[in-house]
Amino acid sequence: MPLSRSLTPVTVAAAVALVLSLPYEATPHAREETPAAEPFGAECRTSVHGSRVTAYCHNAYVGVDRVRLHIECDRWWDLDTDSSPVDTGPAATVRLTGRCWKEVRSAWVSHQER
Repeated sequence: MPLSRSLTPVTVAAAVALVLSLPYEATPHAREETPAAEPFGAECRTSVHGSRVTAYCHNAYVGVDRVRLHIECDRWWDLDTDSSPVDTGPAATVRLTGRCWKEVRSAWVSHQER
């Protein structure tokens, strides 16, 4: 008789539970410590007042963070905008601004490590 016909769903579930409960070692050799990533990225605060958007980004870290403001307008005929990238050096604060003709649907800041 073939083996697949002699296994019942209960038997299969018990076998799976047993295999999953066994200790598992993913690597046969000693584990290597991965180096911790250095902190990066400016902290940005974005505010919307009517159709205008302002973002202040402060970089508290050593690396340079290239930030851009992205604005999505609510009306279909109003063009969405992306600001030019601005390099934010260590201990620097930059202001990014933009606007829609009417309402703002969403606004966010993107970061790129330099």
